[in-house]
Amino acid sequence: MKIGIDIGGSHVAIGLINGNGKIIAKEDQDLNNDLRSKDYCKKLVNTIIELITKILEEKKIDIKEIRLIGIAIPGTVSETHIIKAKNLHIKDFNIVSEINKYFNIPIVLRNDAKCAAIAEKEYGSLKKYDDALFLTIGTGIGGAVYLGGKLLKPKKYEGFEIGHMVIKKDGIKCNCGRKGCFEKYASMKTFKDRIQNKFNNKNLTGKEIKELLTDKYYQKEIEEIIDEYIEDLSIGLANLINIFEPEVISIGGGFVHFKDILLEKLVNKLNKEDMLFNNQAVPKIITAKLKNDAGIVGSVIEYKD
Repeated sequence: MKIGIDIGGSHVAIGLINGNGKIIAKEDQDLNNDLRSKDYCKKLVNTIIELITKILEEKKIDIKEIRLIGIAIPGTVSETHIIKAKNLHIKDFNIVSEINKYFNIPIVLRNDAKCAAIAEKEYGSLKKYDDALFLTIGTGIGGAVYLGGKLLKPKKYEGFEIGHMVIKKDGIKCNCGRKGCFEKYASMKTFKDRIQNKFNNKNLTGKEIKELLTDKYYQKEIEEIIDEYIEDLSIGLANLINIFEPEVISIGGGFVHFKDILLEKLVNKLNKEDMLFNNQAVPKIITAKLKNDAGIVGSVIEYKD
C-alpha cells in the first residue's frame, strides 16, 4: 500500500491507496491561514504526520506495510525540496527529510498539477486521449500537457507554471511578484473573491456562493462577475490551445464544484469569439473524473519520464 498527500492552498488531504489506485481511507484538514508565520512549515509537517498516524491507527496498519509516500504540492519542486510555492509562501524547504524523520520510507515529491494529470491519464478523464491539456484551477492555476501520449516535462524543475502566463499587460500584481498572471484573474480564489467583494462579505462559504450564483434576485450582478471571469479564463485557455492543439482539456480543482454554472459558458465563449488560430475547432472540454482526489492518487503512481 501507499500513502498520497495533496497539499493545497487552503488544506491538506491524505489518502491510503491500494494496489489498484483506489483510496481506501482518507483524512483532510484545513491549513492555518497564517502562511507567513516562521513556524508554518513545522506546523504543516506536524499536520501531515498526525493525519498519516490517524489513518494507520484506524485501519490497524503498520507503517512497514507502506512502501511509498507521494507528495503533491503547487509550485516548483526538486526530488526533496519545495523550491518555491508562492501561494503557500514556502521557499527552499526540505519536506522529504522532515517527514523521513518520522517515517523512514521512500518519498516522491512532485508538482500537484503533474500528479493530477498522471492520475487522470491512468484512471480518469484523459485515459483515451494522446494529446491532452490538464488544468487544475483552485487557489492558483497549474497544468500539465500530454503530446503523443507522453507527459511533457520542463527541462529543469517539476511542473509547468501555466498560472504565471501573463494575460494582462501591467495587470494586477501576483504573489510571484510579476503583474497580470493568468491565475490572478482566472483562479477559483479570484472568482470567489470577486463575489465576496461584490456582496461585501468575506465570510461567504462555498455553499453560500453557489446559492448566490443561482439566485435570480442578484442575476444581473452575478452575470457580470461570471462574464468577467469567463473572459479572463478563455484568454488563457485560447493561448494554450493555440500552442499545444490538444484533443481535450480536462479541468480539475475547485472549478469542478462550479462546473454546472461555468463550463458551458466557457465553451460557448471559446466557440463564439475568434480566439483560435486557423479557425481550429474548440477541443472537448471536460472536468476531472477523479475530482479532488486526483492529486492524492497521482502522487504515488510510479511514473517514469
